[in-house]
Amino acid sequence: MNRKRNHIISFFAGFLILTAADQWTKWLAVSYLKGKAPYVLWDGVFEFLYSENRGAAFGMLQGKQAFFFAVAAAVFAFVLFAMAKMPAKRRYVPMEVCLTMIASGAAGNLVDRVSQGYVVDFLYFKLIDFPIFNVADCYVTVGTALLFVLFMWFYRDEELEMLFPHRKERS
Repeated sequence: MNRKRNHIISFFAGFLILTAADQWTKWLAVSYLKGKAPYVLWDGVFEFLYSENRGAAFGMLQGKQAFFFAVAAAVFAFVLFAMAKMPAKRRYVPMEVCLTMIASGAAGNLVDRVSQGYVVDFLYFKLIDFPIFNVADCYVTVGTALLFVLFMWFYRDEELEMLFPHRKERS
């Protein structure tokens, strides 16, 4: 039980640290970029550019706040379920890290939506004209991609039974 408690504590500590880091970067963006010309790090390639996103990724679903709250609630429910079911073994630490990143990213953007009605974005790959994004978006994207890799090539099916129990087919 001690080991399980330590995993839960490390999850919440990581969650708080990552969410705070995201909020800090957004505060920096508001403080130093809002209303100003972009800060160019690599001319024609990457810059810090302040943007207020009232939609989802790539500006989709503008003004659909209830939808975003429902998605965040579903993410939090899945993460909490997975953390509760996950064995407290070292082998599951990579999954725990991914879930922490995903939950932190969802929380970081949810804090913006609740407090301001929009999400602060500021990272812009100008070279490919990629939509402007933020640190929370990075957490969700990287955490989800790594989780996919773990599910496909790291964990065996029987190790994931606690999350996705197999239904026994009836004869």
